[in-house]
Formats: sequence, C-alpha cells, structure tokens
Amino acid sequence: MQKKAVRQKKEKKRKDKEKRRLESKDQDKNSFDDMIAYVDEFGNILDSPPDPSEKEEVDLDDIEISVAKSDPNEVVDTLKNGVVSFFDDSKGFGFIRNLDNDQRVFVHVSNLNEPIKENNMVTFEIGKGPKGPTAMNVSVVR
Repeated sequence: MQKKAVRQKKEKKRKDKEKRRLESKDQDKNSFDDMIAYVDEFGNILDSPPDPSEKEEVDLDDIEISVAKSDPNEVVDTLKNGVVSFFDDSKGFGFIRNLDNDQRVFVHVSNLNEPIKENNMVTFEIGKGPKGPTAMNVSVVR
C-alpha cells in the first residue's frame, strides 16, 4: 500500500512540475514584447514608439565632428602652489596639498630643487608617477 502512495506522490510532483514549466513558457512568449522600449529625441524611455510625423530630417553634411582647437597664443600655467603637509627626510618622500583644489600630491626627494620641510609654501608641477600624480620641480616660495 505504501509503494502505491509513494508512486502517486511522485506522479503528482512530476505533473505539477510540468504544469509550472508550461506556465513559465507561456509567460516567456509575452515577456519579450514587454521588454521592448523606445527612446525619444531627448533620450527619454517610452513604452510606445515615437510619432513618425514629428521626425526631423537631418542633413549629414551639416554634422560637424571635431576637437576644439586650442589657442597657440594661450599660455598654460603649469606651475601650482601648495603647502607641504607631510615630509619624511629619512624615507625621502612626502605629500603636498595643492592650494587650488586641496588635492594631496605625492612628492619624492628626487624631484626637489631644494630641501623642504613640513608647512613650507612650495611651487611645483604635476607629473605622472608610477602610482599616480607626482609633484615635480618642487621649489620653496620665499
């Protein structure tokens, strides 16, 4: 008697599983249509396609793609002002706080024009170091 009950239970379980599989298969057919989205000319996402009568034709010759040209007469000031926030003479490195944007810039003793100490006002250039921005040509402001 128990074998019959176990067999019926397995059969019911198999039928329920088949029923759930068919239901999810039916939902998948409709879900693709639900996933379609349209984008209008302003970048807003819509459920329905935009009105084709409002479509504006664009002449391809009117489109200009270029990089803004820099003025050759413009002098770019690469010299930054800062304050030495930390410097360890024994290890030969420290950090300078850039006064323009409060960014901390790493400085190594090899990039110094003269010896520096903490709280010194300095001028420096920002260069690329192995781990990020590095202060170069560091000089004390007198």
